[in-house]
Amino acid sequence: MLKDIIPLFPEKINTFVDLFGGGFNVGVNVNAERIIYNELCNQVVELMNYLKDKPTEKLLKEIDDLVSDYKLSKENRNGFLRLRAEYNNNPTPIKFYTLICYAFNYQIRFNQQGKYNMPFGKDRSSFNPSLRQKFIEFCGRLHSIECVFMNNDFSALDFTDFTDSDLVYCDPPYFNSVATYNEQNGWTGKNETTLLDILDALNNSGVKFALSNNLKYDNPLLSNWKNKYHVHYLNGDYSNCNYQKKDKSKDIEVLITNY
Repeated sequence: MLKDIIPLFPEKINTFVDLFGGGFNVGVNVNAERIIYNELCNQVVELMNYLKDKPTEKLLKEIDDLVSDYKLSKENRNGFLRLRAEYNNNPTPIKFYTLICYAFNYQIRFNQQGKYNMPFGKDRSSFNPSLRQKFIEFCGRLHSIECVFMNNDFSALDFTDFTDSDLVYCDPPYFNSVATYNEQNGWTGKNETTLLDILDALNNSGVKFALSNNLKYDNPLLSNWKNKYHVHYLNGDYSNCNYQKKDKSKDIEVLITNY
């Protein structure tokens, strides 16, 4: 999706805000004078700070040591469960990242007690050569940019001093989707309304925004709201992430902008 989204951003950006930072795949690849990464999950923010502060070679050694110590592979479920238990008892950012590499669909999920509880990604997930190369490239880019990491609810950020030279990018959970983050009503209609109100306020202040979303889901609020702005239709392939969904209808990925 990067090749579809980033060309739709303004050529010159002063401050770029990745409001729902997640894996930082978009924000880390944007050319901007300054980047603000915001993410509600504090474990992910701690991971980003850790990756930013440590040399890539040291990070790779720490990952390789964990893979060796726990004999992690696409087949070794017990090794994964041992590392998961160790992480939940004594969490560190690098244990967290390594767990994700061997978890089902490379996903993140915590229970109500704050314990990581994704199952093992048998025959699918591993820190393979392709992922290793992507990790190296990601860290290289992360080390080269000026970035501020924040751990706030999206509604808590203050955009008072922003101008038309800045861009606020949002890739929120999709309302009414069946993704992991919505298993316990993680993204509600109230959240959706609050976000769209924030974007309207940015527009009224002359601040640029870009919203990633999916029009395939039942979301009348978004369907009506988008008509005030520019809708760019994207060509995405989420077959790996969505292979378990009962609803196999085609995704309608869009980027909605006010510029």
